[in-house]
Amino acid sequence: MDDSQESNQQIEATVYGLVQGVGFRATTLDQARALGITGWVRNLPDSTVRVLAQGSAKDLESLIAFLHQGPVGARVDRVAVEWTSIDQKYDTFTIGYRP
Repeated sequence: MDDSQESNQQIEATVYGLVQGVGFRATTLDQARALGITGWVRNLPDSTVRVLAQGSAKDLESLIAFLHQGPVGARVDRVAVEWTSIDQKYDTFTIGYRP
């Protein structure tokens, strides 16, 4: 896989547990930006956190590892990750808000 293909990966992840009100979005933002990942993180009405992230497979695996742990104060019960095709490219990583 060449570098251009390597950087064109995408995941969609849902994080379950005590993940709202504990700084999960802010620390995910910091992790993603440090890794050079683009996309977004947002809280959903069902108390989960949803992440759409684009970057190299290696960097996305690092972000997934973080999602399984979360910040201090979070309790992650489960992370559902799906590798998906890219429909829209993002220039940065942001905190999104409920639709």
